[in-house]
This record gives sequence, structure tokens and C-alpha cells, in this order.
Amino acid sequence: RGAIQLMREMAYCCIVADTITYNAAVSVCAKCAEWECALRLLHGMGYSRVEKQTITYNAGVSACEKGAAWVPALQLLHDMADSRVQRNSITYNSAVSACGKG
Repeated sequence: RGAIQLMREMAYCCIVADTITYNAAVSVCAKCAEWECALRLLHGMGYSRVEKQTITYNAGVSACEKGAAWVPALQLLHDMADSRVQRNSITYNSAVSACGKG
């Protein structure tokens, strides 16, 4: 939740968040198992027209894995395919682990 608050403060100060900023924020959510927060940030990237990368999605899938949220993890895999973002072994390992916890 702190990551989202910092993103809001950046916007208030007219600082534009880029892919690196979002990657860091989603990664923080993953470390805290805050998968809903990670998904909100990923969704917000679309509105902000910020490019989502493999690293971004991997952090989101990892957040879902840590929160035992296998359905959103699999949805992110589909979103990656739809967006033509490359999936890698980290992506699949996190998704498989999420399915095992769910």
C-alpha cells in the first residue's frame, strides 16, 4: 500500500512514473504478498500508457504466487501473451507455484 501512496505523491508533484518506477513498485508488492496492490499497479500502467515488460509481469505473477492467488496469476500469463510480452522460466515457475498454493 505504501508503494501506491508513493506513486500518488509522485503524480501530485508532477513526476511521471515510468516502467522502471512501476517495476519497482510491483516488486515491492510482490515481496509483501500484496497481489491485489500489484494488480492495481499493473492495471494503472495501461491507463498511464506505460509499457509493461517481462520484469513487470513477473513481479505481478510473483505477488499472486506469494498470495496464493492462482487465478490472477494465470490471467497475467494470458495478458502477457495478448500483449506479446515474452514469458520466461521465472514467469512459469511463479505461475506453477501459485497453482500449487491455491
